[in-house]
Amino acid sequence: MSSATIIPFQPHLPQVLPTIAGNLDYREFREQLLALEELLLHSGLETRFLAQDLQRWVSAHKNAGGRAQQNHQLHGQRALRCQLARTLLQEDYRGFAARLADSPLLQHFCVLDRIAMVTVPSKSTLQRYDSWWPEAEARQLLCDLLGQGAAEPATLYLPAAVDLENVFLDTTCLAAPIHYPVDWVLLRDATRTLMKAVRLIREQGLKERMPSPESFLSGINKLSIAMTHAGRRKDPQLSQRQRKKIFRQMDRLVGTVRVHAQRYRQRLDQDWKQTQWTRPQTEQVLRRMDQVLEQLPQARAQARQRILAGQLVPNNEKILSLYEPDVQVIVRRKPGAEVEFGNTLLLAENSQGLILDWELFRESAPADAQLLPGSVGRLERAYGTGPKAIAADRGFDNELNRAGLKLEGIYNAVCPRDPKQLQTKADSWKFKGLQKRRAQTEGRIGILKNAFLGPALRSKGWPQRERMVTWTVLTHNLWVLVRMRLAEQAEPRRAAA
Repeated sequence: MSSATIIPFQPHLPQVLPTIAGNLDYREFREQLLALEELLLHSGLETRFLAQDLQRWVSAHKNAGGRAQQNHQLHGQRALRCQLARTLLQEDYRGFAARLADSPLLQHFCVLDRIAMVTVPSKSTLQRYDSWWPEAEARQLLCDLLGQGAAEPATLYLPAAVDLENVFLDTTCLAAPIHYPVDWVLLRDATRTLMKAVRLIREQGLKERMPSPESFLSGINKLSIAMTHAGRRKDPQLSQRQRKKIFRQMDRLVGTVRVHAQRYRQRLDQDWKQTQWTRPQTEQVLRRMDQVLEQLPQARAQARQRILAGQLVPNNEKILSLYEPDVQVIVRRKPGAEVEFGNTLLLAENSQGLILDWELFRESAPADAQLLPGSVGRLERAYGTGPKAIAADRGFDNELNRAGLKLEGIYNAVCPRDPKQLQTKADSWKFKGLQKRRAQTEGRIGILKNAFLGPALRSKGWPQRERMVTWTVLTHNLWVLVRMRLAEQAEPRRAAA
């Protein structure tokens, strides 16, 4: 790979941030953003991000000039800061673009505050910023930052070194952005997607003989409403007969929709030059239709098996969503969440609330006890040294893990499954202290999911969800580091008061 050097250039004259009085929340948010900006610069994290990005860009653009490189550097810096700010605020692309246009503080943080004119990136530009860095690269830079905080805490303005010795493990479910996977609802989704695509094709002048797409949409909506009310009858047998009758009508309608959609799909692929679309735009519509057409026979067979035959479908053969194929059924047996639909996320945090290790599972995750050795191995590779103590709930305990931790010289603070072993370990003050701290990991999961990720990941597709989790962990850890620094600075003021 070709070597690349960051070109220093004179920044544009920024606007002066207005002084806002009387709003404590704004002042705290402003302090956090300005402290985060200082942390990015002083720690060298932003420089490392830009250097790695420039290395890839120079390899792909060998004859690019200095002006082009300078422009790419500027967009790389904006991409990093926009992604951090958007994740911190839990905004989507459109909402964050509007907020950027309205906030001088965010414009300053995202390097947009020019004196002459403020040009705010559009939602499409923000979406490109989202995929600016590969997930593995962002993960490696975050681990390097935490290792730097452990070895040289002064470079991160930390009052104490980052703790890499005590690790607390837990798992959770990241819900996917799908509705509850009812079988006949999948047929409604397929009808809506295919008929909307057909309507777009007809608007481009490519028409085949068929009723209007709106008639199919109206028909599937009426049948969906009838199916919902059929399940509310007091007589279970009458309700079941009514559901089967309505489903047969729905199945016939979906079969007709599939035939029309296949004809339109073939017509668009052949005669796309007669439309106003480019070939990439045509491919986008074709992919949208193919994604549903390929799964529709299995979705219909699944619905027939469950509704007409009354038979269960194994989880590994079940279609939960036509649009998110990597969603799993996760049985957690918790109050209010007996079964969840999404992906398992493993988190390992330290005593300061920093997330040291994480893994999002694409397939069904193994039992918690099988996740512990992998996490220990990743910690050793990421930071050059393994943890000194590990605490987790009883799901992570088994004989193999106990032997492995003893062999590695790691203190085992995992809650035992055996009550007798638990009673013996309860006499240890160290075990009780680590288990007491482990309870806070549940709160850390709640903060990460509710304050950063949201109730469900908006990112669609596995690569986007995996990258979003990594960027969320990065933003969360920077937020924790900033709070640690601000808390240290506020201590003298509290003492004086």
